Amino acid sequence: MPANRSLKIGLVGTGFMGRTHSNAYGQVRRFFPDEAGAELVAVCSRDETKAREFASQWGFGSHETDWRRLVERDDIDLIDIASPNDTHAEIAVAAAQAGKMVACEKPLGRTVAEAKRMVEAVERAGVANMVWYNYRRVPALALARQMIDEGRLGRIFHSRFKFLQDWTMSADLPQGGAGTWRLDAGVSGSGVTGDLLAHCIDAALWLVGPVAEVSGTSEIFIRERVHALSGKPQAVTAEDASLFLARFANGSLATFEATRFARGHKALFTLEINGEHGSVAWDLHDLHRLQFFSHRDQGAFRGWRSIHVSDNDHPYMKAWWVPGLQIGYEHTFVHQVADFLAGLRTGEKRVPDFRDGLAADAVVEAVLRSARERRWEAVEDVSSPATLEGAA
Repeated sequence: MPANRSLKIGLVGTGFMGRTHSNAYGQVRRFFPDEAGAELVAVCSRDETKAREFASQWGFGSHETDWRRLVERDDIDLIDIASPNDTHAEIAVAAAQAGKMVACEKPLGRTVAEAKRMVEAVERAGVANMVWYNYRRVPALALARQMIDEGRLGRIFHSRFKFLQDWTMSADLPQGGAGTWRLDAGVSGSGVTGDLLAHCIDAALWLVGPVAEVSGTSEIFIRERVHALSGKPQAVTAEDASLFLARFANGSLATFEATRFARGHKALFTLEINGEHGSVAWDLHDLHRLQFFSHRDQGAFRGWRSIHVSDNDHPYMKAWWVPGLQIGYEHTFVHQVADFLAGLRTGEKRVPDFRDGLAADAVVEAVLRSARERRWEAVEDVSSPATLEGAA
């Protein structure tokens, strides 16, 4: 792709994630003018009416009802997969084999085996790729990563990650179908472990390091739901709650918790990391603030401080408004597109890529296995090319 030409996008999916991605592509050149920008060429949905209306609303030049047509088109550089989890592997592999760049929503695959096939495909084809773990692009979390890299926390001992929701507590809510496919494990791969905890796991891998072993438990509180497609009651196999303990390769310990049965919480994503010299804490509901404690401060003035991450010398913030004004959830996707475009321009590796998505999937699978077997489970090391043997 010529250095100064806009990245030509073919998007699969017209749901919530499709909206966030489309907004990011449309905004990136306005706030990151050094990058080439993106052109919304075509969007795909199996529902022709939805595809046509989405294309009109978000500024796509055309629409399709079969994702294979996007892959075949010569006027598209990147296939962006924002469709349900059971479509990820097939679309990604086909796109890579056609020489397209690939972006994919999380989790990368429903299983490690699926994710390995996807990694093998993009690496064999040599095409640029990314997974939409957008919370890495929250400026406050990017600042936390910077502080950890600078040694401000020192050796890490503990971390805690939570993601709490309450939207599936009604027994009248169906499973499956367009709006509730996340409750159908056949489509999603798992329940909250691969959905909510996947964000926590990716953040942990990025901020703390590789996970060595896990011990997990899970629960399905409502054991039967009507399936939206058949209209008949069906056993639920996607877990409503998932908790696990983790031991990292660096020797630190962590707790993880996710549920859709925490009444009063819509999207409570929090984390805290404790080190030898200091600690950081963050809350999605206050996403522009990073809480920081430094034991190196003078004793009389030692205490938690709240850093308002909105100044020009904070990650990403120079691109936006004047110091003191904050940004939100949607901006994290703009940052990810900007970083991806910068990687194409400079040739530098940008993460999270499919390898990172595979690493998160390996932890998810170990947690599910541990909950099923009721024992500690080692997390597969998927960092080397040898781990893909037999993936195709």
